[in-house]
Amino acid sequence: MQISDLPYPDPGVPDARSGPRFLLWLGRGQIGGQIKSLCWGLVHFCGVAGLPYVVGMGVDAVVRRDGPRLLLDGALLVLIGVAISAGDAMLHRTAVTNWITAAARVQQLLARKTAELGSALTRRVAAGEVVAVSTGDVEKIGWFVEAVSRFLAAGFSVVVICVGLLFYAPSIGVVVAIGVPVLALSVLPLLPRATQRADVQREKAGKATELASDTVAGLRVLRGIGGEELFLGRYREASQEVRKAAVRSARMWAVIAAIQVLLPGALMISVVWYGSVLVLDGRLEVGELVAAFSAVATMLYPLRHFEEIAMAYSFSRPSAQRAARVLSLTRTDAPEPAAPAAATAPAPGGDLYDPATGLLAPAGRFTAVVCGDPDLAGRLAERLGGHPADDGPAGDRVSVLLGGVALDELALETARTLVLVQDKDPVLLSGTLRELFAVPASGAVEPGAALAAAQCGDVLDALLQSAPDGVEDPMDARITERGRSLSGGQRQRLALARSLATDPEVLVLDEPTSAVDSHTEARIADGITALRAGRTTVVLASSPLLLDRADRVVLIHDGTVAATGTHRELLHAEPLYRAVVTRETEEEQRGARTEPPRLEEARLERALTEIEESA
Repeated sequence: MQISDLPYPDPGVPDARSGPRFLLWLGRGQIGGQIKSLCWGLVHFCGVAGLPYVVGMGVDAVVRRDGPRLLLDGALLVLIGVAISAGDAMLHRTAVTNWITAAARVQQLLARKTAELGSALTRRVAAGEVVAVSTGDVEKIGWFVEAVSRFLAAGFSVVVICVGLLFYAPSIGVVVAIGVPVLALSVLPLLPRATQRADVQREKAGKATELASDTVAGLRVLRGIGGEELFLGRYREASQEVRKAAVRSARMWAVIAAIQVLLPGALMISVVWYGSVLVLDGRLEVGELVAAFSAVATMLYPLRHFEEIAMAYSFSRPSAQRAARVLSLTRTDAPEPAAPAAATAPAPGGDLYDPATGLLAPAGRFTAVVCGDPDLAGRLAERLGGHPADDGPAGDRVSVLLGGVALDELALETARTLVLVQDKDPVLLSGTLRELFAVPASGAVEPGAALAAAQCGDVLDALLQSAPDGVEDPMDARITERGRSLSGGQRQRLALARSLATDPEVLVLDEPTSAVDSHTEARIADGITALRAGRTTVVLASSPLLLDRADRVVLIHDGTVAATGTHRELLHAEPLYRAVVTRETEEEQRGARTEPPRLEEARLERALTEIEESA
């Protein structure tokens, strides 16, 4: 795999059982690139390893005044220089390729998992952690994957140097052969503590990132309530904790680096001292001493890769653990059943049924759902989108049925085509309005009709006014990141228009008009009713204006269907429904029970009159 071939046609199925297993899976997945990097690393490091011996032989040739031998040694030096240069260049190229391709594979896997889980992802993993995994953690994972091949090549060159000295100058080669393993293993006792401190730093950095992400997401609200300084102070505290943890981690790595400078220096001094004694005694040639000194000095370069691989693993292991945690999530917290194949898509025109609550949304009808608990409404919307819940007996999985077929047994692409769920807080990506509507759709609903139904006329005017000169079509106007230049109601209406333009067989809307005024809400309700005529629509809301337009209204209380009917029928007959919709207090409900029937009817008539006037 080359960088030009990215992205991967299929990033594969990762082994997400643990961080180390995930790293091993990544390494196996690009074994070809690892072998290339290892081969070029061997060329480079073996050239570095052979350099001292050729220098030593050249010194001997000078001492003996052997001209032909000196020329041969010079030619060997040129050859080794070319090998070192070419090997280093190609090693860097292949290693960086391994880094980038590994990081790209992880990013593709994370993007695929995000698309699979949808809004359920941030309910199971904090948004800040997802950001940390998708940015910094991806780079650290790629760093370890690319460092492995360089470490193996460096380790091989160290062995070559030691073995070469044993044959070239046995008397001093023994000292080097004993000292090098001590150098390589000297930092092992410190690695667990260094890794622990690195883990603490990563954890604190993840929390700080999560706090920053949440603060930015709620900046508009914070400004409205004057809470900017409060959250800024919290972020200062979190960032200082990260700084302190980073300093403690850096101190440990500084100690490790100092040891890897001190011990090789001590070995070099020992070799020079002992070699000088051997030269004075006549047991060692001057060229052999030069070769031994050069070998030890040269060995410091590949030995640095031992420190790098230890640091890369200690930093990448928690990153890989977090990535594996995200990648191991499924559409349900329960274990996925081993299904031989995806179920066949149901025939068009099937009813939507939720066995957990008993909710039935007839095909081609506009069904409104009223839940007193907003969290229950959010879980219900998620379940209607094909994410099963463990709400059945003994924690059994309960799947929503469309036309008698369980949604979670369908292929994900098929399920997404049949059912679209608009979350309570939809996201608008940056780009032009035309790009916003470039989503998979049936083609039966034009963007203009969807925008009109969602009452987006003022939004189009606002986008056109803020557009650069020369932009005359509002569809070519740009939307800033997450639509921050628009008000909450404008963002909500644009998201609704996008959902309407998709025109799925079943559209589930969770509080689609919570940020608009009553007059606009009434027109939106009429637009949804007209545009979705003959299509199954489920709206989770408590607004009387939306409920009054629905073909049927379902009241869910304590997790089950408590009543079904039209809005006006339930408003007259169900006190619990009336309490949720009209926001009656307990005292008002007790007063209503003691009121004469005529007074209670008069009060209900006034409520209905207000609805009609708003419409």
